[in-house]
Amino acid sequence: MRYVAYIGNLTRLAVELVNGDEPSELRREFFRQHHIAEPDAGELEGLLQSLREAVAAVADTGPIAPVNLLLERFPPAIHVSEHDGEGQQHLHFARDGEEPVPWLGRSCAAALAHAICGDPEVTVGRCQADGCPRFYVDDSRNRSRRFCSNTCASRTTVANHRARRRAATTR
Repeated sequence: MRYVAYIGNLTRLAVELVNGDEPSELRREFFRQHHIAEPDAGELEGLLQSLREAVAAVADTGPIAPVNLLLERFPPAIHVSEHDGEGQQHLHFARDGEEPVPWLGRSCAAALAHAICGDPEVTVGRCQADGCPRFYVDDSRNRSRRFCSNTCASRTTVANHRARRRAATTR
């Protein structure tokens, strides 16, 4: 696994948690590879507010304080891992087999720190659809994504089209 992909995937995991999405295949695979149990909603409760504030800071390009607070609460335990095989070592931010919330806190905090510092491969955005509170990781070629899903993009496009038609008919 490329190190940048690792940071990007951890950022996706943070966004998934903050959005309240059902566990994705990415999340299940991360937990399987790192021997982490799936936390229940009660366990996650103490992490989610801090994580949401840190993701919002990354999406809004600052302030950095929420990311630093998350790093302070969950300091990364940086070490070199070879779980992908000999010669494919890369950094990890938490120890395999750790309790789920500290593992998520450490891993997501470190990834979001990379993202807020401008890692060119990882861009987090806030959905631009009216009333949508969701975030997304923008992996488009030119980093021009504006919506969390095709549903929000379509809804916004249709609403804008209808508004233009109404404006044209009232002239």
